[in-house]
Amino acid sequence: QEAAVQTDEIQVAIKTFPLFSKMVKLVSFIPFTSAESALENINAVSEGILSEFLRTFLESHLPSKNRGKITVGVSEDKLGSSIQEEFGVTCVRTGPVQELLRGIRQHLSKFTELSEGDLEKAQLGLGHRYSRAKVKFNIHKADNMVIQSIALLDQLDKDVNTFSMRVREWYSWHFPELVKIVGDNYMFARLVKLIKNKTNISEDIIDQITEIVADADKAQEVYSAARTSMGTDISEIDLKSIEDFTDKVINLTEYRLRLQQYLLKKMGDCAPNLSALMGETIGARLIARAGSLTNLAKFPASTVQILGAERALFQALKKKGNTPKHGIIFHSGFIQKAAAKNRGRISRYLANKAALASRIDSFSETPTSIFGTKFRGQVEERMVFYEKGVKPRKNIDVMREAMLELAKEESEKPSTSNK
Repeated sequence: QEAAVQTDEIQVAIKTFPLFSKMVKLVSFIPFTSAESALENINAVSEGILSEFLRTFLESHLPSKNRGKITVGVSEDKLGSSIQEEFGVTCVRTGPVQELLRGIRQHLSKFTELSEGDLEKAQLGLGHRYSRAKVKFNIHKADNMVIQSIALLDQLDKDVNTFSMRVREWYSWHFPELVKIVGDNYMFARLVKLIKNKTNISEDIIDQITEIVADADKAQEVYSAARTSMGTDISEIDLKSIEDFTDKVINLTEYRLRLQQYLLKKMGDCAPNLSALMGETIGARLIARAGSLTNLAKFPASTVQILGAERALFQALKKKGNTPKHGIIFHSGFIQKAAAKNRGRISRYLANKAALASRIDSFSETPTSIFGTKFRGQVEERMVFYEKGVKPRKNIDVMREAMLELAKEESEKPSTSNK
């Protein structure tokens, strides 16, 4: 209640500078020496790091004795924790602190005798530099492209499947036998575009049908079925509508294949070790679920293990049942091949290696898939150990091999470029 009263008083005082200046007194103010210094400090604030500039300022103005009794108001919790750990003062963010900081920002030009125009220009310039620094990325670390690609790929899978079923149902009124002969949606759409009206089919297109279905016997079966089909006749205008829609399905399917190749390349550039261990698609799903490669690298192995199964986890905790053993990584070939009794152990081990691979990909300067390949070998050895009891190699030995291969790879790069 006292904090609420203080907040109300501050809100009233903020409206006029004379009233607010009686409540807050400026002791010291140090401007940034350059735009680079300002950007460096705002980045440190956003990450909760106590910069050298701020450390020197606080060291100069905080009393050296009885610091435990001093309360410092801050706008960022993480920064407050860093200040509290460094100087032993109490940092507060809640209550009237936020209102006081709002008033200081509003009347800063009057406290410091800076012109409002210069202050606004400085704030705008710093805001632009900070935003540019945040959105700037290394082309080899473009995890945002991976996130967007895998999301689009999932959406395309749903849409293409829905549209393909519509083509099958629509064209089946005219040529119902084709559905049973050709099961692949892409092949079916291409055959619809090729055959069109089944009554006009001739032996001249059997070779083209064979090229699509990659089977001469099946091509002959399609031709024979078209000649003896029990389907209804179709008008030219209806057939044109089916052809137009079929073209869209074919284009979407072909675009999906190109997008898949793009994703494989991007994952090879962005997270080569995670791709080598988990596969590009599963690795991309993990990155998308975590929000970024850096976020995934910060997760412990236990979080990576159940990533994607959060709802099942909370339901299990609520009902006090068995918690899930795996989330997205369930689709990995390792877990699919493992015996049911070993899936929990394999998923833990695989999540451990995935966490390590993501950290290497996120924080290493030179992209390489050596560690991911070694991790994959370790998972395979672990599966053999669970099934047959063959003892796997020690982790330290495998890492030594990886480091030797990495050193060899780096030593060969200059000679390759010279050639």
